[in-house]
Amino acid sequence: MSKIGRRDFVGSALVGSAGLLALRTANAVDARIEVLINEAIGTISPDIYGHFIEHLGGVIYDGVWVGEQSKIPNIGGIRKALVEHVRRIKPGVLRWPGGCFADSYNWHDGVGPRSERPRRTNFWIRDTTQNSDSPQVYEPNQFGTNEFARFCKLIGAQPYFVANLRSLPAKDFYEWVEYCNAPAELTTLSRMRAAAGDRDAFRVKYWGVGNESWGWAAI
Repeated sequence: MSKIGRRDFVGSALVGSAGLLALRTANAVDARIEVLINEAIGTISPDIYGHFIEHLGGVIYDGVWVGEQSKIPNIGGIRKALVEHVRRIKPGVLRWPGGCFADSYNWHDGVGPRSERPRRTNFWIRDTTQNSDSPQVYEPNQFGTNEFARFCKLIGAQPYFVANLRSLPAKDFYEWVEYCNAPAELTTLSRMRAAAGDRDAFRVKYWGVGNESWGWAAI
């Protein structure tokens, strides 16, 4: 083993450190960041920016739906201010009627003349609701399939329907598809849709096969 003096060792270390520092400095000078502002990376699907409304609390009644006779400015019963605000954010899809509410919703209750629609207990209401006569407790079915489709058209969103497979048979699901998408005058259900004021098919592309089909919900 060769011996080296303290002075020589310190000198060699300083020279090596200086060389390493110079190398790092040179590399740092060569490094650069380029921001390509006008270069397209890819197209983001508008479906990612979807939204969701459900018959819980005041989301639908007083939120979306105020009724045609309301003093609140509305478009066919739908809150006008909400339409204007939501339209600005350009939603891709809008999901309805739930959520949990979809698991007990019968779409037949929400079609036809509003004065003849049944009034149901909202299965998903919380026990903390104070006013037992509020629409949050008793579902009046004033906002149904046609009203939802019109709301989507007003705000520029694609309708996304969630079918009830928890308490209704699959037959009700495909009848709902027929009601929404069958051409006018070709079926009894499409004639029913036209009689409600919507002759043209809604052409719904997005359907939820039940809500949250996992765990207990899939049993």
